[in-house]
Amino acid sequence: MTKINEFRDWMADMSVATLFDETPPYQPHSRTSIEAARSVVGRTSGPREAIYGLLRRFQLTDEQIAERLGMNPSTERPRRIELAKAGRIIPVGESLTTSGRKAVVWAASEEAGA
Repeated sequence: MTKINEFRDWMADMSVATLFDETPPYQPHSRTSIEAARSVVGRTSGPREAIYGLLRRFQLTDEQIAERLGMNPSTERPRRIELAKAGRIIPVGESLTTSGRKAVVWAASEEAGA
């Protein structure tokens, strides 16, 4: 089974019921994690839509998305994960990062109106 098929199978098992609610994930034992989660409440749709708009035009890795949008990777990855869980983007291949490691290439899904 390819990595992309494994990802699709994993995504099929994911629930998106709470994907865009106002309770971001956090580590309950970490005060800084709780504070960080509180600080992003209501502020994730802008970055998420910027990523989606970019992926409607280009097929990119996380590294490329963050670079093109001038976004911190720690902001970009969670928003990209939200888009994938919602089925708005899908993995379409693999590429190498600047450090030579394999990375998933993402694109907007046709089902999402791309």
